[in-house]
Amino acid sequence: MAEDNRGDRSRTPRTLARALVLPRIGWTSIDFGFLDGREWLAGNLAREVEQRRLFPWIAVCFGLGIILFFQADAPALWAPVGAFVLCTTVAAGLRRRPVPLAVMIGFAALFAGFSAGAIRARSVAAPVLARMTIAPVAGFIEAVEDREQGKRLLIRVAELKGVPDAERPHLVRVSVRNGEGLAAGLFVTGTVRLLPPPQPAWPGGYDFARDAYYKGIGAVGSFTGAVKQADPPSDPPWSVRVAAQVDGARNALTHRIASAIGGPAGGVGAALVTGKRGLIGEPTNDMLRGAGIYHIVSISGLHMVLAAGTFFWLARALLALAPSLALLWPVKKIAAVAAMLGASVYCVFSGSDVATVRSLIMTLVMFGAILADRPALSIRNLSISALIVLAREPEALLGPSFQMSFGAVAAMMSLVPLMQRARPEAGPRTLADQALRWAGQGIVGLMATTLVASLATAPFAAYHFQTLNPYGLIGNALALPLVSFVVMPSAVLGVLAYPFGLDGPVWQVMGWAVAQVLEVSALVDGIAGSTVVVPALGIGALGLLSLALLIVTLPASALRWLALLPAGMGVAFAAAPGRFDIYVDREGTGAAIRGTDGRLTFVGRPSAFVMEQWLRADGDGRAADDAGLRQDARCDAAGCVVAAKVGRHVAFVQDLSAFEEDCRRAAVVIARLDAPETCGAVLVLDRDALAARGATAIRLGEAEIEIRSVRKGRETLPWTGPVASAGKKKDGARPARPVPEQDLPGEEISSGEPD
Repeated sequence: MAEDNRGDRSRTPRTLARALVLPRIGWTSIDFGFLDGREWLAGNLAREVEQRRLFPWIAVCFGLGIILFFQADAPALWAPVGAFVLCTTVAAGLRRRPVPLAVMIGFAALFAGFSAGAIRARSVAAPVLARMTIAPVAGFIEAVEDREQGKRLLIRVAELKGVPDAERPHLVRVSVRNGEGLAAGLFVTGTVRLLPPPQPAWPGGYDFARDAYYKGIGAVGSFTGAVKQADPPSDPPWSVRVAAQVDGARNALTHRIASAIGGPAGGVGAALVTGKRGLIGEPTNDMLRGAGIYHIVSISGLHMVLAAGTFFWLARALLALAPSLALLWPVKKIAAVAAMLGASVYCVFSGSDVATVRSLIMTLVMFGAILADRPALSIRNLSISALIVLAREPEALLGPSFQMSFGAVAAMMSLVPLMQRARPEAGPRTLADQALRWAGQGIVGLMATTLVASLATAPFAAYHFQTLNPYGLIGNALALPLVSFVVMPSAVLGVLAYPFGLDGPVWQVMGWAVAQVLEVSALVDGIAGSTVVVPALGIGALGLLSLALLIVTLPASALRWLALLPAGMGVAFAAAPGRFDIYVDREGTGAAIRGTDGRLTFVGRPSAFVMEQWLRADGDGRAADDAGLRQDARCDAAGCVVAAKVGRHVAFVQDLSAFEEDCRRAAVVIARLDAPETCGAVLVLDRDALAARGATAIRLGEAEIEIRSVRKGRETLPWTGPVASAGKKKDGARPARPVPEQDLPGEEISSGEPD
């Protein structure tokens, strides 16, 4: 979308722009048939400079710096900050040389992103529990979330017996089965079973430990007994008091809405207003996911825009009722301020989750543009929003929420000029013709924007969730009009009427609309193939497809056609994913091994959550309780053996007596025990090796083994050569111990599952 450039002084002459962006430095012409390659490139780059479309690439460079930070190994802070200062200083001296200036600005943005990542990581640093701990705990409840089975509490720890203060987590997230009477702000005591935040189930999988680190959560677990209220040793900090007041109000309104509507629609309706999703049953969640409209229950860009738009429309309509005000006052700007205030209150009341805050920032920038008499919807404003969000939370760049929301908005903004260009010229029409034309444009616009947003977010959905919803276009087309025109306006009106006690009828109206949305979801979810499980995209495919999205959305010229190259390469890589042949969990309690039939076979006792993660990463749609998952393993009391690809065998050892034979016959040996020094397998993943590596995934080749682990990255071992038994003891083998029972019950495992 072209920026609104006003005044001759703010525009760069086209001939000068062409000379600036593509100086003659010995370029050779590229033959595009009737086009000269150099002239085509120069003309389009000149248009980019003329319309000031280089600015969005500053946000791209900033994000690239953040990615580099997360690839670095404990970088020093002075290095990126010093590089940023140096590049900024050099750029200031190159103001009259546009091309070097643009390059220096790009490098300055890159090092600024790197610095932001380093500063953020240091600012949120807090102790993380090192090992499983069962101990009495005391602390203030900061937040309470109702769930189908009990409650989940966020506790600010005041005391954790047996754990030194320097190692004590500041925040822990624990579940309790009977949480009657528990509310935010109370000081409670009890015995908890805590675990370190779980790392990814496989290299490249969802990293709950990273997300917990940036939220300040140092442990997860559950209460093992009763939770008791106690007198606090001191007054709670002001942050706890504020959080408790907000959380208490959210819970009260959540139960009021859910009880007023009732049934599954009540839980969904409450989540749309307060952000509390614990009352939504898992069958309803699955149904919404299958219909491709699960995004409506996560308060993010759609809800923030609709809520702010409702405030904007109400304020402008009320002011327009007074002709003197409408003529003399800047009604549009006053309505924009009202929308900004309303959106901010909505963000705070809905919990100020990461996705909600990102959406608020984007909304504030858009309405701020109205106050500055600038176009509200522009790629420049979207880039400013991205810079603010990433400067505040650099880790957001790695999550699906940021990627999908900004990708979808950028794609839809790029579509708007094409749709405006395609509109027929208005002529004399009757009222009926105008109504039909308006309805037709609305339907076409909704379908087009939904299709474009679905295509833009598909690579990120495939990478993070390994699922695609091909009928999401139908689900969104049927559900979004109800959400936009009934649900969200009712939510705003209901919140405004809530203090007066007149909100009951409003919730009934909203409940009817939510019920219709659920019926649409059930209809779409019932279509065969509504959810397609796909193998996890490699980072190369995701990077190429993301680059294609940037190229097709940021330029204003025909340079968009250059996106075909990375898009084609990304699709080719995605069509031929490099699946892993073996998955091993971080403690060696279980593994998944690809058999000779090409499907995964499970051995040991991995949790259902971990099994689901492995199956999805492999593009396997089977459920974790499928009886066929173990049928190809030959097992006895001592362990299991699976015939894998390339004629190799993989052994899963559960008893010391199995090592002698399995180390001699199997190529890969997996055990939760200490393997003997004499084990002759090519690769041995025993207790010490897994402690050093974490969750591990392996590809079996004809000549080598490729190993990827959460903590050590990528390694390669030859099939022939010295024994590669990882994690050998330096001072002899330690006494062996029997295989312990599975110590990760389902409830604690589920605490690491992303919401």
